[in-house]
Amino acid sequence: MIRIIMHGCNGYMGQVITALAQDEEGLEIVAGIDVADNRDNGYPVYTCHVDCREEADVLIDFSNVKAADALLAYCADRKLPVVLCTTGLTSEQLEKVKETSEKIAVLRSANMSLGVNILLKLVKEAAGALAQAGFDMEIVEKHHNRKLDAPSGTALALADAAVEGASNGEYSYTYDRSALYRKRDPKEIGISSVRGGTIVGDHDVIFAGTDEVITLSHSAYSRAVFGKGALAAARFLAGKPAGLYSMSDVIA
Repeated sequence: MIRIIMHGCNGYMGQVITALAQDEEGLEIVAGIDVADNRDNGYPVYTCHVDCREEADVLIDFSNVKAADALLAYCADRKLPVVLCTTGLTSEQLEKVKETSEKIAVLRSANMSLGVNILLKLVKEAAGALAQAGFDMEIVEKHHNRKLDAPSGTALALADAAVEGASNGEYSYTYDRSALYRKRDPKEIGISSVRGGTIVGDHDVIFAGTDEVITLSHSAYSRAVFGKGALAAARFLAGKPAGLYSMSDVIA
């Protein structure tokens, strides 16, 4: 039995994962951590992480960037592997993630869904051929009106995958062209963000060439896809040695 601590258990994704875990054989959420203890989850909930001392094999984090630093220190102190699902981390926090991975197993991914991680591979492969052929690369991401960060972490990961696949020089990312009055730079990737309604998550990677366009897309219709990915990551990470892992390791 793999024992899980759910950090951010009373948030939307925490509740999705709690429900999914009940039907997952070999997994059990033994405790939760959240600033608000206002739900009956079937396991103890702590409003401060230092009070949570249940024995566990892995922690899943779906919370807030403000809690990331203290959480990483807590997991390192307990030698507790962590699946880090929170997005919008600063460059300083990403460096902290790297430092922590030298002490414990850390799995961080911009998106936890299986489909998106397959898309990352496809984008990298497509960019290898199309960028060399002079195709322009653009990304459009759409999310619900409550999402705080823009562009999404997934959009940035897709852009990084495109650059890695292109391997024909350095690219810059352009997030807003409203202040620009110039021709598009061949070595830029435009990333556009849409926020509205209850859109779970749509990502389009556009390869625009002369007289033809190829679009690789992924649409999430439920946040359950991210919860299922987080639980699969928890299964993978439990018992792993210190190191920095990603969803590509889970689906390999």
